[in-house]
Amino acid sequence: MADLGPKPNVALFVTCLVDLFRPSVGFAAVKLLEQAGCEVSVPQGQTCCGQPAYNSGDRANAAEIARRTLPVLAPFDYIVAPSGSCAGMIRKHWPALFANEQEMSKIAIAVAEKTWELTSFLTDVRGMEAVDAEYDGVVAYHDSCSGLRELGVQDQPRKLLESVKGLTVKNLTHGQECCGFGGTFAVKYPDISGRMVSDKADDIEATGADTLLAGDLGCLMNMAGKLKRRGSTVKARHVAEILAGDTDTPPIGEGES
Repeated sequence: MADLGPKPNVALFVTCLVDLFRPSVGFAAVKLLEQAGCEVSVPQGQTCCGQPAYNSGDRANAAEIARRTLPVLAPFDYIVAPSGSCAGMIRKHWPALFANEQEMSKIAIAVAEKTWELTSFLTDVRGMEAVDAEYDGVVAYHDSCSGLRELGVQDQPRKLLESVKGLTVKNLTHGQECCGFGGTFAVKYPDISGRMVSDKADDIEATGADTLLAGDLGCLMNMAGKLKRRGSTVKARHVAEILAGDTDTPPIGEGES
């Protein structure tokens, strides 16, 4: 791999779902960041990005969560999350939580400006053009709402996936439509959410792909659950697992090895 320049000190923001449900995504992210020439740390003081509270209108608790996490992340050159949703929360919404606190606002803005979604960081910041991975299959790629609309993540994962040997990428017909998860949206409006993910599952199966990929675990768990309940053979994985060549962990919803 070409020289990617000076080695930055990167904090991996693991995310709650990766920590609790899919640690393999975190390990894959570390592997990719190290391949991109980064010194990777996983700060133990990090917690949730506060998005569930924020999306429910509880800005006070969202701000308190951010207040405790900001000092943990501030010392690093970059903060990278394997989630457009969490990266979007930190980058786009944390500064607004402290609009009336001058000092905290400065810290929040500084942290926001160096926070990136994983595939965007690898390509846009580190200039990574290819990965050394293989995957024999046809994949359908879902663009998560936050990553796409808040951070402009769309071409970056596809660019890296093009370099995976044996892999073919299919785009969904309605790729920019929400899967229906939306964090607390799925809890507040279960009937609407259920219809949305059902439509998404139809779209995924229509591609003929054997594997579903995305950059947000919440979306993947939602879609994988629907596909599994309807008896689909389509497997679901986080894009980082494929890019890192780490596929020993069973697909999402398929149990532990």
